[in-house]
Amino acid sequence: MTDMAIQVTYRRTRRLSMRIVKNGDVHVSAPIGMPKSEVERFIEEHREWIAEARKKTYESQKRRAAFYNQLPLKTREQADDALRRLKALIEPMVERHSKEMGVKPSAVFYKAMISRWGVCNVKDKSICFSAYLLLLPEWCVEHVVVHELCHLLEPSHNARFHALMDKFFPRWKEAQKEMRLISQMEEDESDSED
Repeated sequence: MTDMAIQVTYRRTRRLSMRIVKNGDVHVSAPIGMPKSEVERFIEEHREWIAEARKKTYESQKRRAAFYNQLPLKTREQADDALRRLKALIEPMVERHSKEMGVKPSAVFYKAMISRWGVCNVKDKSICFSAYLLLLPEWCVEHVVVHELCHLLEPSHNARFHALMDKFFPRWKEAQKEMRLISQMEEDESDSED
């Protein structure tokens, strides 16, 4: 693990709080006007908690990296093979669900996205899927396909969107949970308050 950076932000808050962000840095929020010595004391009192939280964050990042490294995409051959497999898996799902839902994406393309499984551009009605979907069970991939197609009917994650998911993929909550477990993508930012 690298040396930690501590970032202190003064804001309208009643109490001191801190969290460990994904890169292991410490973000402290302090009430406006609180003396620097009090903030430093708070950080010092939580040294053990910081060390433990940073260790958990580091371990989680290692697990995530191990997950994504299961799909090598370094060479042209590997990328081409992944694209061929993705198209064979996803295109029939898009076709079937598009008909059922009465929508049609303008384009479907693929990228090696780590932060998201899929993205729907509601303006041009295109959908992009992550190459890393190949690491998930087929029913979870189908969940992502339906999720992105639902955005063609409802751009935001509001009650209408969830109702559409309930209608077109009733196991969506179960799929989300399974995907988080498989990919080790649980939110790992830790919090502490005084």
